[in-house]
Amino acid sequence: MINRQQQQELLTLCHEVIHHGLLTSNKFELNPGNYSQELQQPAATFVTLNMNEQLRGCIGSLQAYRSCVEDVAENACAAAFRDPRFPPLSLPEFEKLNYHVSILQPSTELSVESEEELIETLRPGIDGLIIEDSVHRATFLPVVWQSLPDARSFVTHLKQKAGLPVNYWSETLRFKRYEVQEFN
Repeated sequence: MINRQQQQELLTLCHEVIHHGLLTSNKFELNPGNYSQELQQPAATFVTLNMNEQLRGCIGSLQAYRSCVEDVAENACAAAFRDPRFPPLSLPEFEKLNYHVSILQPSTELSVESEEELIETLRPGIDGLIIEDSVHRATFLPVVWQSLPDARSFVTHLKQKAGLPVNYWSETLRFKRYEVQEFN
């Protein structure tokens, strides 16, 4: 868990990376050594951008393979300029952005035999969920429970996001859950 000062550093980093991306085509120069030891540790993060309380971009990592600050910086840039659901962010939109950072805890595999068992196993408001089957993969962060508070709807919409039919079930389906530390 990172403290409030470190959270603020990461939110400021999101702002700086996106501002830099709007003003120049050069890569943002980040020195992880300028940050605390906690922020230099490998972490999987998501950066969510909202504008006028509407999603404007969300990109993240499901596995920790680079430092927390590097992951946040890359995901902030990707959320602003490379989220395929939105055009690249424009300068007039920049000042209207709200930043939300999620730091994922390691995921754990869920051993369930049916969709009913999965629904009973989920902890609304707490669990993020990853669904995988062959080339299909998607996740919902725990914050999605705010708009999909029913576990059945949560699973159904996650299947759709993964490109699977809503009534799909297979023995090859895999589920992992995780918790996050969130701040904005």
